Amino acid sequence: MKKFFYPLSIITFVLFGVMLINIKSNWVASLDTTVSKILKGNDVIEFFHYFGETKFIMVITFLLLIWLWIRDHNYRGMMFTLITIAGGNVLNRLIKEWVQRPRPIIPHQLSTFSFPSGHAMIGILYVFTIAYLATEYEASTKRKLTVWLLATIMVILIGLSRVAGSRHFASDVIAGWSIGYTWFIVLVIWYERRRRIINRHSKR
Repeated sequence: MKKFFYPLSIITFVLFGVMLINIKSNWVASLDTTVSKILKGNDVIEFFHYFGETKFIMVITFLLLIWLWIRDHNYRGMMFTLITIAGGNVLNRLIKEWVQRPRPIIPHQLSTFSFPSGHAMIGILYVFTIAYLATEYEASTKRKLTVWLLATIMVILIGLSRVAGSRHFASDVIAGWSIGYTWFIVLVIWYERRRRIINRHSKR
């Protein structure tokens, strides 16, 4: 992965901290209200929440693990996938329990806490994991850019779907994207470091 993506994880971590610290501030409330007015009731965007549902992600993760095993018995890639997605899910739940922010008030609202958005956080983790592993050995820059562009658009739509459906505040989604990206890059750094170590040993 290009090294310039690494510093962005520091920025996203800071952004997550800003959202966390200012969660009850007027400007965050104004942001949430403004974005909600723009997206609320948008059925096209809300449809993408299905791609962030737990059952869907579990199926996709299982298929990804099978693909990694069949393709070249990539056990390191399988471990990377599990730690990134499953570990990210645990991290998301821990943060939610710690912050305990109520969700927007609507009829038949979900009972879990709101900050950060699980759809946004786990969405970016599983979609970016697929994009990363799919382009890991891709030589064509054009194909890489296409895959990552589509992945980014999907991540954005999954996150915004939660605001459109009034399941989350916009600040929840921004925080989910931010901490999700940071967690992803941390695991990518670990994965690529392990790959370099293994490659050095194999050449001896």
